[in-house]
Formats: sequence, C-alpha cells, structure tokens
Amino acid sequence: MSQMKGGLVILNDMINSLPPSEQKIANYILLHPEDSILLTALQLGEKSETSSAAVIRLCKSLGFNGFQELKLRVAGDLRVNESGGYRDIEPNEEYAKIIEKVNTNTIQTLKDTVDILNMDQIKEAVQLLIRARSILFVGFGASYIAAKDAEQKFLRVNKQVHSFSDLHMAATAIANKGSEDVVIGISFSGDTFEVTKLLEMANNNNCNTISITKYGNSSVASIADTNLYISAAKEATFRSGATASRIAQLHLIDVLFMCYASEEYDKTVERLDSTREALSSFKQQFDTKRKIKIKRDKG
Repeated sequence: MSQMKGGLVILNDMINSLPPSEQKIANYILLHPEDSILLTALQLGEKSETSSAAVIRLCKSLGFNGFQELKLRVAGDLRVNESGGYRDIEPNEEYAKIIEKVNTNTIQTLKDTVDILNMDQIKEAVQLLIRARSILFVGFGASYIAAKDAEQKFLRVNKQVHSFSDLHMAATAIANKGSEDVVIGISFSGDTFEVTKLLEMANNNNCNTISITKYGNSSVASIADTNLYISAAKEATFRSGATASRIAQLHLIDVLFMCYASEEYDKTVERLDSTREALSSFKQQFDTKRKIKIKRDKG
C-alpha cells in the first residue's frame, strides 16, 4: 500500500524546510535507513546527536502519526528495488543516453508521487467530485496544463467543469459558487499567490476546496479542505517545475479521474460512449465532405 512507503521520498522533499535538529535526524535516516528502522526514538536521537523529543517533532513536521509510521514507510521503501534516481543531461550527450535519462526520471517522478499518496485524502477528494454541482480547476504557468487536462477529462463525463489561468476570470467564477461546488488549486510550490487568494475566496463562499501541491507545509495546502501531494523530487538542472511537476500533476489528475470513473462506472462508460460517438460523427461528416471536394477538384 502506498501509505507504507514514501518515507525516504518525503524526507528528501522536506529536509531543507526542517529546523536544524530535525534536519540532523533526517540526514541520519537518509544515510542509514536500514539501521534507523531498528532504533527506538531515544536511540535515533542519540545516534543523530539530538533527542527523542526532536524525533517526535520530526514525525509531526513530516505529517506522520508517529515514529512507528516513519519507520514503516522507510521500511517499505527499502523493500523496493532502488532505481537509478534522477539524472541530469550532459553537454553534447548522445541522444540515446538523453532519452534513457528522461525515461528514467519520468518513471522515478511517478513512483515517488504514488509512494506518498494518502488514500484517505484521495477518497475524500473523489467523493467531493462525485457530489459536486460544478468543479473549477485553477493553475498558473505550467500548473495550468494540468488544470486544462482535468477540465477536458471531467467534461467528457458530463460534469460542469472549467479551468482558469486568468485571475480575474477565476475570481468572477468563484464569486458565484457555494457549498455544492468544488475549487481545486494546483500549485507545485504550494505558495503561488494567485492560487492562495482564489482558495481563500472559495472558502469564504463555503466552497469545498482541494489542493494539489508538492509535499510539505505551504500557504495553499493550509487553506484547502483536502490536500493531495506530489513528490517535489530532486530537480536536476534541466528538470525545472515545468518538467517534473507537470508530469506528477498530470499523473495525479489521471489517478483522480480513474478513481472517479470506477466509483461512477456505469454512468462514466455511458457518457464516454456518448462523447466518442459525437466525435466520430463529426469525423465521418468531415471525411465525407473532404471526399466530395477531392472528386470536384479532380473533375
């Protein structure tokens, strides 16, 4: 289960935002994961030259229920074969090697994101989407790509859905929403000013709010009712947010949609068939007109 993995990923994602004493513990675990899962909180505090209290504070900072959850997650990571990790490209590198690295990095991003998904939060988000009268996705920059993808997916299953990357248009839409509507803010950093303000407005209107951000504390996550996290990953020079976050966000949108489709299976199949038939009809009409035009041109 994904809840039993992701400890090392989360430690890597969060380490730079932790207080000094908790950083020391995190570093020790990352360097000695096999040893760490065999220690008590008191022993880990001694090994990392901190204290058992600092270990407990670290678990709280990471969003875990306690030290036992941290150890279970790290142990779950150790049971999985290690991949090559994230790799950067080199100057004038062979294209075959670049393709291999891009492929490896993409797989690692998806794996890390799945490992930190919280099933309870996913279930809560899906139920909100099922009950929603309307759904608004907001994202700026690269995050708008995920918002637009989500709009296209849920539009096909007959949900009233819109995506926005314009602050004024999004604010106008949210101003007319209420308790039966869902607003989803997408921000890799979790600190995008526009997304924060839009979710605040949504909360003031009693909308249900969901965040999609990198793991950790952030202004966007602190405002949303339900938080869905993607892996921050160790960004290589050319793996800016426009690459890693985009892949992780799109993957999480796919997970949400597929879980929604499973819960609403019969309705989803019916509506997907309807949209498929509609698009097929347009294609047939276009092909017929094109054939007639070709014949006329030849004649």
